[in-house]
Amino acid sequence: MPENVLGSSRHNQWRVSAQVVDTRRPAQVSRSVQLTSRERSVIFDLQRTAILVIDMQNDFCHVEGWLGHIGVDVTPARAPIAPLQALLPTLRAAQVPVIWLNWGNRADKLNLSPALLHVYNPNGDGVGLGDPLPVSGAPVLQAGSWAAEVVDELTPDANDIRVNKYRMSGFQDSELDSILRNLNVTTLLFAGVNVDQCVLCTLQDANFRGYDCLLLEDCSATTSPAYCRDATLYNVQQCFGFVVNAAELQQQLENAS
Repeated sequence: MPENVLGSSRHNQWRVSAQVVDTRRPAQVSRSVQLTSRERSVIFDLQRTAILVIDMQNDFCHVEGWLGHIGVDVTPARAPIAPLQALLPTLRAAQVPVIWLNWGNRADKLNLSPALLHVYNPNGDGVGLGDPLPVSGAPVLQAGSWAAEVVDELTPDANDIRVNKYRMSGFQDSELDSILRNLNVTTLLFAGVNVDQCVLCTLQDANFRGYDCLLLEDCSATTSPAYCRDATLYNVQQCFGFVVNAAELQQQLENAS
């Protein structure tokens, strides 16, 4: 059998030699998890699951970030920090990929249309995408800046995966879909902010692409009015996937270990 391996993911590899190309992927043993989802329960395969942690960045979750600068109370956006601090090490121990999906725009803004810039700077004279924050001088949501970095309380592990996004949906103009398919992922856990905006848009696009979508209610939040969160949870459960609880998932994984 050929021993040279081609493929960056352990789930999607060929074995090759000068004489043979073996395209059979490594076999995977299913690991079932069953969680409560409103009046039902949902079973999924942990072996083919990843978590997307969306926009837990200084600009959204730190008092000196962008939202704090424009007068938004970022306290609700910080609510997922504690449950994610508890859940992520458990997922890593279970070999579930942790993917940080964050705004990370180009310094020249050539990936941003006027329509997108207008959403965050409608009059053209405020602090919008790529503009320096008054306190730190960090450019808003620019790749490599303090503003776009994950909050200190949730420092990514060296083995986690980082993906920059440039729209409210993390699938638009990004390599996210290619990464997930290389990982052989079919189920996605969703966490982060804002649940009614970037989290929801990414979840909807995942559903449209055929992924099974589970929104972790206690690891998601928004600085929008409460009715926006309520409508999001309703629509996810009704149309796009399932609403589940991270604490229940964590307990199951700890009991199985």
